[in-house]
Amino acid sequence: MSSDCLPFPPGFLWGTATSAHQVEGNNTNNDWWAFEQRPGAIWDGDRSGLACDWWRNAERDFDLMAAMGHTSHRLSVEWSRIEPEEGRFDPAAVARYRQMLTGLRQRGLEPMVTLFHFSSPLWLSRQGGWRNPAVIGHFRRFVRHTVEQLGDLVRLWCTINEPNVYATLGYLYGVHAPGEKSLLLCFRVLRHQLQAHAAAYRLIHALQGNSQVGLVLNLQIFEPLDPADPAAALVSRVLDGLFNRLPLRAVEGGRLPFPLGLGITGYGPLLDSVDFWGVNYYTRQRVNLRRGPEGLLQTTPGVEVSDPRRDMPPFECYPAGLYQVLKWVAALGRPIYITENGLPDADDDQRPRFLLTHLAQVQRAVAEGVDVRGYYHWTFTDNFEWAEGWRARFGLVALDETTQARSPRPSARLYSDIIRANAITRPVVETYAPEVLADLFPGS
Repeated sequence: MSSDCLPFPPGFLWGTATSAHQVEGNNTNNDWWAFEQRPGAIWDGDRSGLACDWWRNAERDFDLMAAMGHTSHRLSVEWSRIEPEEGRFDPAAVARYRQMLTGLRQRGLEPMVTLFHFSSPLWLSRQGGWRNPAVIGHFRRFVRHTVEQLGDLVRLWCTINEPNVYATLGYLYGVHAPGEKSLLLCFRVLRHQLQAHAAAYRLIHALQGNSQVGLVLNLQIFEPLDPADPAAALVSRVLDGLFNRLPLRAVEGGRLPFPLGLGITGYGPLLDSVDFWGVNYYTRQRVNLRRGPEGLLQTTPGVEVSDPRRDMPPFECYPAGLYQVLKWVAALGRPIYITENGLPDADDDQRPRFLLTHLAQVQRAVAEGVDVRGYYHWTFTDNFEWAEGWRARFGLVALDETTQARSPRPSARLYSDIIRANAITRPVVETYAPEVLADLFPGS
């Protein structure tokens, strides 16, 4: 290997990730739109509104992606558009998604499609949403129709995005839709989402044998702030077990372990229900039982952190954590796509460094034999960032949500240079983040 180059495998997919509600605009028929109307639910009282105007003109951003050399894009379809009323499907919505997927392929971008990314139709919410076990059958019906209508344009499917985050933020902390606060509901919803994933996996393969179907998990590093504190170390292991390992164990073992099972001894369809794992990695959390004003989960004092976040610690920039989670997941013997990785950084003074150091850890894992097949940065253009509204700016491309003007940031050009080389090269590091040159190329 050249000392001036950190290469990626031939055919490695490079792109960005988005979700329907955050970019399409005017998704008025789902629970997130309703949640946004609650006073105090969204930072600064923001609303998604027109979002990034994708429903009318996603192709504007597809053109930019193609011009920047991207080879893939991960997007989601909005359940409430495709099935606006229970059992009634909208052919116009399906036609628009076909147009979008065709547009990606025409521009040389491989679509990866997520079937559920946090937002549910209002009719489903009125029935209890993901608390109600009937949701599994409803989701299966929606998946059948979507795959039958769009499957000829899609090879890579993600069933459900971050069931561990969805259950935790929506049903335990109550900061995401639907705003519940119950540990029992949190585990019930996680169970239903894993069961729905397994049902969708079997169905997609029955309909489309050559597809690749994965489940996307958010994986975080939990470590004690004080390594000498045994109680904090224990809590770190418990949080890691419940948040990271529990859904992994459920799928790989084919059963619903406690506390997911809650009297259910097994659920056979979970076994062998992933062709790949989607890994979303953002940060490390430090556990401090002494708490103080920062709370139980904190960042490491003195380390680089992202822009502020609402009611939560900022993202700690910890590139080695991405290597760690890739090694965990690789041990399960499935291919991996990094389906999200990024940070809120409005002035783009950290993102170039973030991209280079995290991608260097991906390359390190690949060089050691980990089967990583693609990387999707979160996100392409600034979008409506759930409860953080428009305050959190994750985009490679800056967006003025009022005028819809786009302005590529320096990190967008950096990412393009990496994609075109299919490698991190010394000149690229020297140009965009020379301060990490010695870390990425020792001896420089």
